[in-house]
Amino acid sequence: MQYTEKFQRMADAARARVEEVQPDQVDERLASGAIALDIRDKEEHDQDHIEGSMNISRGKLEMVVEGKIPDLDTEILCYCNAYNRGSLSAATLKDMGYRNAKVIAGGLKAYRKLA
Repeated sequence: MQYTEKFQRMADAARARVEEVQPDQVDERLASGAIALDIRDKEEHDQDHIEGSMNISRGKLEMVVEGKIPDLDTEILCYCNAYNRGSLSAATLKDMGYRNAKVIAGGLKAYRKLA
């Protein structure tokens, strides 16, 4: 998908603000209590996702996340297909007070390459 220059600049700025978790660290973090948060649309999640992940689409994230993840100290590993939506979501969560919101580097595509 071709992104606009303004969107990509915004996504890049968000990515610079959040910690990245490498794909090979995801399973260990999940085993330690982190939540994998798939912020793609439901249809994308239904096609493929990280096992056990929670799905909240990017469009509804700010409206519903507090009801689903009330603890601001929870480690949240946001992901999309690659970087942009996951980074934007992790940055938004940080703005909402979630201290351990992170992004999975390379998203689902990078995670799947490990399999």
